[in-house]
Amino acid sequence: MVIDAHAHLVVTLGLQAYWTGLASAAGAHGKGRPRITEEARKAAADNNVGLMDKVGFDMQLISPRPYAMMHSHKPAVSVPWWIEAFNNEIAATVKLYPKRFRGVGGLPQISGEPVTVALEEFDRCIKDLKFVGVLVNPDPGEGDNKTPNMGQEYWYPLYEKACQLDVPIHIHSAGCNNGREYYAEHFLAEETLAVISMWKFRVFNHFPKLKVLVSHAGGAVPLQVGRWRSFAYGEGGGSQGLGDFDEGMRRFWYDTAVWSKEGMECLFKVVGADRSLFGTEKPGSGSAVNPKTGKAYDEMMKPWIEEMDFLSAAEKKMILEDNARKLFKLDV
Repeated sequence: MVIDAHAHLVVTLGLQAYWTGLASAAGAHGKGRPRITEEARKAAADNNVGLMDKVGFDMQLISPRPYAMMHSHKPAVSVPWWIEAFNNEIAATVKLYPKRFRGVGGLPQISGEPVTVALEEFDRCIKDLKFVGVLVNPDPGEGDNKTPNMGQEYWYPLYEKACQLDVPIHIHSAGCNNGREYYAEHFLAEETLAVISMWKFRVFNHFPKLKVLVSHAGGAVPLQVGRWRSFAYGEGGGSQGLGDFDEGMRRFWYDTAVWSKEGMECLFKVVGADRSLFGTEKPGSGSAVNPKTGKAYDEMMKPWIEEMDFLSAAEKKMILEDNARKLFKLDV
């Protein structure tokens, strides 16, 4: 079985139109509701299933496209309404194909507000919608510098909730409006910062049961591991009692959404197959077609893993299936 642990909902035009109405009215007309026909929802789900069948994936864990969660939108009154509708649509898609999808919910995070504003929807995602985890945006202000890094106590109520519900949080940055970065660069910067800051501030000492999946192989962490190993024993790291960085790095889980064989090899060799989950971000940035092969990058990822002769058959199975089952407690 192949489980794609990092995938996104194929959005209907009705859901897009709902957001357009919320944004243009600036919340003045109230919450309203999306107008999505069962036929449109089924067509979108069928499209996703068709993509999975084409590349040999048995199940996807689907979440909102992060850039579409509109966390930095103002006025912020519309953000919870939008996230609720997005999550409802994920739940309806899972209901159509319960053997092919599981839900990972978005949270209505708002820049400048405490993280507790997102906890009611966190509860609803797990308890009512039966999702297996939630996405967490480490920078809901999308470049406004108002949200502390993920090592800070600002985030503790979210970590407490995740431990209470015993589900993983999936760290995935979103857009960026500061004019210095394209959103893809922002992803990698924020995901790197999340790992390093949570390690430096000993988050797992406070929350030993916390489960964290980091998108895009943890950003720069596997490639720059030597820098953080060095920091752990020098540059003040030793005096702070941070200990071995490899041990801290392996408290996290990482997905494979890097769309290169070399990048995945680096992840597996540095972090380990036993902490890596197959994830494509399909549909997403990896869906671009390589003109040299005529195939999308996310279509080539499974064959690349199967070709890696330094991985045992058991390790390949961990990456493609077993780790997702374990982390998300999948009943499949």
